[in-house]
Amino acid sequence: MTGKLDPSVLSDLILSRTGASNPNLLAGPAFGEDAAAIRIDGGTLIASTDPISLAAERIGQLAVAVASNDVAAAGGRPEYLLSTVLLPDADVDRLETITGQLDAEADRLGLTIAGGHTEVVAGLERPLCSLTCLGMADRFVTTGGAAPGDRILLTKGAGIEATGVLATDFRDRLDLSADALDRATAAFDDLSVMPEAAVLAPTATAMHDPTEGGVLQGLIEMALAGGVTLAVDRDAVHVREETRAACAAVGVDPLRVLGSGALLATVDPDDASAALAALHDEGIDAVDVGRVEAGDPAVDIGGERYTEPIRDDMYALWDE
Repeated sequence: MTGKLDPSVLSDLILSRTGASNPNLLAGPAFGEDAAAIRIDGGTLIASTDPISLAAERIGQLAVAVASNDVAAAGGRPEYLLSTVLLPDADVDRLETITGQLDAEADRLGLTIAGGHTEVVAGLERPLCSLTCLGMADRFVTTGGAAPGDRILLTKGAGIEATGVLATDFRDRLDLSADALDRATAAFDDLSVMPEAAVLAPTATAMHDPTEGGVLQGLIEMALAGGVTLAVDRDAVHVREETRAACAAVGVDPLRVLGSGALLATVDPDDASAALAALHDEGIDAVDVGRVEAGDPAVDIGGERYTEPIRDDMYALWDE
């Protein structure tokens, strides 16, 4: 089945097998944590790696955004990328498209591609692009740092990444106007959370950029990583008009689909108003969607309670 590994498998076969210990590793592999923090001379290095293997039309652009978002959400300032591109065949035109997207998006975000690897791999059905991002941080922010009483903030909205993917990879399934399709495709230009992460990093108790499984899965990961309950008002979660229309056209839930472009953060209740004002001053849409509570790790939203990871609704579209 497409998607992330079961948490028990992840714990037994991945998180427990990390080689030699190193005292300079401040934060390493853990459930829900997308970046590592490493002590180096001059500060803290944040590093993260992430693949894109399904979305095809904008794979290079997506790869840059996803990798750099993980570093930004950990409080880092993304700066360098290492790019691995695996191709199913020696299609030069396809490679030109992918590397052109990598170059353009990295340049737009002010990131440098410092190296990588590219090759043809027999047996692949589609290209795979995996990027590692590096950046320095003044303050490392974890996924699991939420404390009871904190407010939960969400920037920009749910399902932004899915909106762009639906408008390109699944365009023939969307019975939408040309204007709606154009607005949906434009979601690709709104995937970076670097601006809002920079605003929130000094005061956030936790930050997390939802990707696979969308905003709901991002909330679940924050709850499980922090050992807290997140009480969320589903009606407060912003969903853009084009996102709602695209998701309705293929029968998926906007809160359960690819969520890059949004940033989830928890802040001390005394800091919430100032944090929202600071985001709005930078032209970043943001809303307060709920509260962190003491209790078993869970997300309470819309009358439902989630205590385990979910599967992204988008995967059924690729599995068909």
